[in-house]
Amino acid sequence: MKIRDVYTCPLELTHDMIKGKWKPIILWRLRLGPTSLSKLERDIEGISQKMLLQHLKELTDFGFIGKRVYEGYPLKVAYFLTEPQGKKLLSALEIMQEVGIAYMLAHGMENSLCQKGLIAQIPTKK
Repeated sequence: MKIRDVYTCPLELTHDMIKGKWKPIILWRLRLGPTSLSKLERDIEGISQKMLLQHLKELTDFGFIGKRVYEGYPLKVAYFLTEPQGKKLLSALEIMQEVGIAYMLAHGMENSLCQKGLIAQIPTKK
């Protein structure tokens, strides 16, 4: 993604750098620590390898994530959140996660949250 020359405000720039369906999800997954491409692909349901690679490259170019290549065969690569830029975004993503959970609870979507392990099983009403 190309950065424009003019932005209304810094928030608009940050939004452009992380916008899209997958970038926030990739960043959120990397909060758990460094991981391989194949593990990211398994953990992020529905993402294609092509899309994952494209977003990893963009997030790396923007300085939110880093890439460590280990010598040897087979080739091993680990992706991780950078300090401080990548990890700083986590506070914004945590707020977004909380807003999403609150919305799902308010709209009867508890089962989905339970299945993902985000909330404990809610007792059924009798």
